[in-house]
Amino acid sequence: MDGIIPLYKERGMTSFDAVSRLRRILHEKKIGHSGTLDPEVAGVLPICVGKATKLVDLLMASGKQYAGELLIGQATETEDLTGKVIATTPVAAPIPAATIEAAMQKMVGPLTQIPPMYSAVKVNGKRLYEYARAGETVERPKRQVTITSFKLTATSYDSATQTQRVRFIVDCSKGTYVRTLVVDLAKALGYPGTMASLTRLKSGGFELDQTLSLADVQDQMSAQLLNLYPLAYAVRDWPAHELTPEQWQTVKHGGWLPQASLDQRPAQVALFYQQRLRALYQLKGTVYKPLKMIDLDED
Repeated sequence: MDGIIPLYKERGMTSFDAVSRLRRILHEKKIGHSGTLDPEVAGVLPICVGKATKLVDLLMASGKQYAGELLIGQATETEDLTGKVIATTPVAAPIPAATIEAAMQKMVGPLTQIPPMYSAVKVNGKRLYEYARAGETVERPKRQVTITSFKLTATSYDSATQTQRVRFIVDCSKGTYVRTLVVDLAKALGYPGTMASLTRLKSGGFELDQTLSLADVQDQMSAQLLNLYPLAYAVRDWPAHELTPEQWQTVKHGGWLPQASLDQRPAQVALFYQQRLRALYQLKGTVYKPLKMIDLDED
């Protein structure tokens, strides 16, 4: 079984849990996901099965889109509602939408983030959340991310609790911590904040309406109706070349292809034979050399 499943990961489940469940449902050990979702985050989690696991990095490199809600007026140790409250500041009056939008706009573009302590990033062989749970602190590596768009969709003020909620949609690069992004937005507005909810709308070229739940996958497997997206979906935006039988004999042994043997001469190309994605090659000088070998089976 080879292909890609755009899974809808439900809240309360780790990405590893989702992969483990799918291994049992599909009776397939070779399964991987393209981008971890925190347990309390729902949404699109592309799952690679069989030979598609060789394409995980390509799916991860694509941009992601999230919809979520920020709670302004309190902060937690985890930057979401699962953690202990560590700071509160009453929001005495509603923050105007225009003020929020101006602060959001300043965060669009390249951004340096420091991962939250309650995250799966590894430092010296241990995950940051392991240090956090042990009450230890450690220097966290900075990472460069890109925020393509950060839009306000709604905001509401609660005079009883003196808090304000901000709903948003953000488009961002891989590796972006949306929890940290919205906490920093609250700080820019002069208040502590925490992420109240988050759903991933897009990832790996898949959108929410394309996803299947674990129950859907189980039902379709039982009815023998499960159709995976083909490996080619991961490189649908790449230049493609259909190999001749002679070229296929060269490629399946990892050989090089002369630049002149391709109709087009892009820097990178997806090579197909018998309408199946076989390899990814890159131009080096005047020849194409293997970048990633994917499917060398003859059947």
